[in-house]
This record gives sequence, structure tokens and C-alpha cells, in this order.
Amino acid sequence: MISFNKPNELNGKQLCDELEAAGVSVNRETSPMIKGDESSSIWLDVAESDSTKAAEVVASHIGQPDPEPSVADKLASVGLNLDDLRAALGL
Repeated sequence: MISFNKPNELNGKQLCDELEAAGVSVNRETSPMIKGDESSSIWLDVAESDSTKAAEVVASHIGQPDPEPSVADKLASVGLNLDDLRAALGL
């Protein structure tokens, strides 16, 4: 695990995607890790040999919020769809 300065706007999944796109292998099971709510550092499980490249990616990262799932997406997450909901409600 290597410590980096935490970006102002952090989206962990997006950061891991950016690291991998830059050729940095990152363990998504353990990264990123933030110790404490107000920490100014993040920890990434990357190879020491990739630390310079990872630092560049982290420094340029501007996290975007994940889009809010639609009603259809929320229903699909529990194995339903809009037609099922309409039928259950008698519509």
C-alpha cells in the first residue's frame, strides 16, 4: 500500500479505472483506502514501481459522482421490472 495526497473530489471506482487505463495495476479489493473521515491521504495497493505513474493519475483525478440509478435500474437490482411492478399494482 502506498500513500498519496487525496484529491478534493474522489470517486474510488473512477480512480481505479483511470489507474488501469494508465497501465497501473491496482487491487480493487483494497483500494482506495482512507484512514479516518478527514484524512488528507488515500492508500492504494499498487506496485512500488508504478508509484510515480499512480501519483500523476491521482493528482489529475477529478472524481465525478456516480449517476443516480433509474427506477428501472433499482427494480432490476431486486429482480423486478416495470411491467412486474405495474402488474403487482393492478395498473
